[in-house]
Amino acid sequence: MPPLVAPSILAADFARLGEQVRQAEEAGANRIHVDVMDGHFVPNISIGPLVVQALKPVTKLRLETHLMISNPDQYLDAFAAAGSTSLQVHWEGNLHVHRTIQRIRAMGLGAGIVINPATPASVLQEILPDVNIVLVMTVNPGFGGQKFITSTLDKIKRVREMIDRHNPTCELEVDGGIDAHTAPLAFAAGATVFVAGSSVFGHPQGIAAGIKAIQESA
Repeated sequence: MPPLVAPSILAADFARLGEQVRQAEEAGANRIHVDVMDGHFVPNISIGPLVVQALKPVTKLRLETHLMISNPDQYLDAFAAAGSTSLQVHWEGNLHVHRTIQRIRAMGLGAGIVINPATPASVLQEILPDVNIVLVMTVNPGFGGQKFITSTLDKIKRVREMIDRHNPTCELEVDGGIDAHTAPLAFAAGATVFVAGSSVFGHPQGIAAGIKAIQESA
């Protein structure tokens, strides 16, 4: 598969958020990544359903919503109603992740499972057949602009092998420190979707150049 780029609005200029999302779409972005943080599951606070609702009429791209929050079940309905096209929940800290995934699927949304850098790939074994996408964090979640953790490359390879064996239609996404230098490494390891924040919205030549750099490098 060709590399798919999912710009993360966490790094966007929120005073010009709609404009920058439109620019990303025009530049060839494949979807928009919405990072939701609650200050509990991760040590930062970002956005909620109202931002998703505001973006829905701005873009035709999928709004994939990454829930870095405690008790995600409490907010699934709100984000679905706001216009999220997929919901991604963390394996860590979720006592009944299978139930959560089944509920997301019952809503007709894409269901994703996320694992942190220190979480082994083996935890995906039982849930993998039920998800549309696996997101491997290549930094510790909570803040943008972090350095790519190279030790996650071996895990990406293992997840790729698991997907090919148990759920070949599942996408493999990476998030954290993705730019023109790290995207080729993750792509070679088996990733197909690349979440990029600072390297897109903070690129010195602009959003289009940032997206193009990742696409061409991978």
